[in-house]
Amino acid sequence: MAAFPARDRDAFEAHWARVRADETCVARTIVVDGKVAGNIGSFIRDDAREVGYWVGRDYWGRGVATAALALFLEEVEPRRPLGAGVALGNDGSMRVLEKCGFSRVGEAHGYVLFELA
Repeated sequence: MAAFPARDRDAFEAHWARVRADETCVARTIVVDGKVAGNIGSFIRDDAREVGYWVGRDYWGRGVATAALALFLEEVEPRRPLGAGVALGNDGSMRVLEKCGFSRVGEAHGYVLFELA
């Protein structure tokens, strides 16, 4: 969903240590056929709850992100409103959010902003 470069292993591990230590974060692993396909979670940014996910390229275009987000919203993250930001040009993630009921609410700093009421 975001537009940022990949982290090296140490930076990745440090990031996930912070995520796991933050009690306001909810993080889950996306598993497909017994293999890790990505991750999904919710977090607080600027006093508002947001959702974000990452799905490995091998799983793009297979409905994995849509299914994971729908399940996450149903079983894990019922709080509303819930926001999301998608990098301009990431049409696939925009479609995923719209399929799951999110609406576009604006643009800022190279991102399309969405909200699920």
